[in-house]
Amino acid sequence: MSALKRSLQMAYKRRKDSNISFVTSQTDDKSVLTVHEEQPGKDEPIDEGVCSKNRSSGISESFTVEEAIEAIGFGRFQWKLSMLTGVAWMADSMEMMLLSIVTPQLRCEWRLSSWKVAFITAIVFIGMMVSSSLWGNISDKYGRKVSLILCLLWTLHYGLLSAFTPVYSWILVLRCLVGFGLGGAPQSVTLYTEFLPIKSRGISIILLGVFWALGAVFEVLLAMVVMPTLGWKWLLAFSTFPLVIFAAFCCWLPESARFDVLRGREDKALDTLKYIAADNRSSMPTGRLIANTQTERGRIRDLFIPEYRKTTLLVWVIWFCNAFSYYGIVLLTTEMFQAGSACSATDNSNMEPQCSLECNYLTFNDYMDLLWTTLAEFPEQVFWSACG
Repeated sequence: MSALKRSLQMAYKRRKDSNISFVTSQTDDKSVLTVHEEQPGKDEPIDEGVCSKNRSSGISESFTVEEAIEAIGFGRFQWKLSMLTGVAWMADSMEMMLLSIVTPQLRCEWRLSSWKVAFITAIVFIGMMVSSSLWGNISDKYGRKVSLILCLLWTLHYGLLSAFTPVYSWILVLRCLVGFGLGGAPQSVTLYTEFLPIKSRGISIILLGVFWALGAVFEVLLAMVVMPTLGWKWLLAFSTFPLVIFAAFCCWLPESARFDVLRGREDKALDTLKYIAADNRSSMPTGRLIANTQTERGRIRDLFIPEYRKTTLLVWVIWFCNAFSYYGIVLLTTEMFQAGSACSATDNSNMEPQCSLECNYLTFNDYMDLLWTTLAEFPEQVFWSACG
């Protein structure tokens, strides 16, 4: 029996170090020890980080939305989403470029002073500033798709109404409401990003800038045709054309699968992923989609905690400088075209003559100069795409 005891102790020690099981049986006056080693993957598979258990546990393999997007890859679905997201960026670009083309016309037609002309542009950015956080909250609460469709349809509605404005005060109100809608246009990038694989994310987002440049070029070409014949009101109406295209195809736009999972709607997220896989002619990961419910959401004051305070301030400064320089150059271009040497002499010869901007309508040559400066954005986009 002492030999049997030692054998049991050695077997117990071996089992602690490896997957070994043993049984004992009694036959007549002898005890027989049977020891066998279990093979991993047969009776009890090893957990390698994926939720994979045996049948008795009732749990199968699982995957996240990000893992599904990586497995499906970049394909036909992402190309179609790029086109629709690009149309939203074109609409945003055209509404911005529109300001530099229409304001000189309004200066001459309504005899506006310089500060009133400048305020038409400023009121659009005031509307964007007020609405940007609101559209962000709507996007986090009700979905990226809902927020994007609402803001662009809002912009379409008030953009068309702007074409019927009779007086200066109404142009201020309606263009402010247009800017209010444009404040939610960046949600298109949020939705677009959440459907992109990691390896395609950088270059895809940068290439959206090509649609911005296309929108600016299209606006200048449109102005060259419309302004001399139909006037600025028709230009305002025709500039909503990309928004009309978006409205026609927005029903196809899916909700972000990541957003649905975070809201506890795994079935809808799974249906979206299956649709993407079928459209890309790819395959879905096997197993069950993990439902990651998020109980706490970000707050504005979280941007200023010690961990993120420096990054927040740096990003804000970068965006301020970028917007200040870009829009300043774009909106200053037509003002430079109008800069003349019209000076009014005074009765007192000791005083210097007073000079002001001359009321000149934009000519064909002005539009051509504006077109060339706008086309300069394309090499920039190609360069940054190559760097990405």
